[in-house]
Amino acid sequence: MPQYQVPDQCLTHQILENDEANTIINKKIMRRDTERQRRKKMAILNASLWSLLPMEMIKGKRSVSDHTNEAMNYITYLKNKIQELSVRRNELKNLSNLSVVVQPCCDGVQILVTTNVNEGLLLSEVLEILLREGLDVVHCFSSRENERLIYSIQSKGNDLGCLDLSGLQQKLNDLILSSRYI
Repeated sequence: MPQYQVPDQCLTHQILENDEANTIINKKIMRRDTERQRRKKMAILNASLWSLLPMEMIKGKRSVSDHTNEAMNYITYLKNKIQELSVRRNELKNLSNLSVVVQPCCDGVQILVTTNVNEGLLLSEVLEILLREGLDVVHCFSSRENERLIYSIQSKGNDLGCLDLSGLQQKLNDLILSSRYI
């Protein structure tokens, strides 16, 4: 029986075709696996995003686009809230720079008022309160130190036993706080 021999060239051609087919199949498998991994990762990230949102923002919403949209709304809300809190924090910091101390000294009362340079404290109003309380101003000094104003007021009164120092301090605090928001 005669044997037919396939020329080496034909065999080589078939091997090359098989290799190309295997390469294409391998590429398709790799692409499919990569896409599957990408979808899994996206699902995990979406679930993580969903878990970070408040429940009232995701009630009844099932789609990824709804969650993403609500996340964007929530981020905007948080940014605005941060700005509001930052403004409030700065206001409170400014309040902490304010101090009024009323203390007895010698035969009168010493008042120390510390405020920011840019605050609108009217010294005449402070002096007016002291006069209403029956105190006479003996000395009044002011100094500026590191963007702060320090007022030192020495006063005397006829009847210091009846003077309510904490009440006077509260009146001065109220005056200074009200002058800040004019």
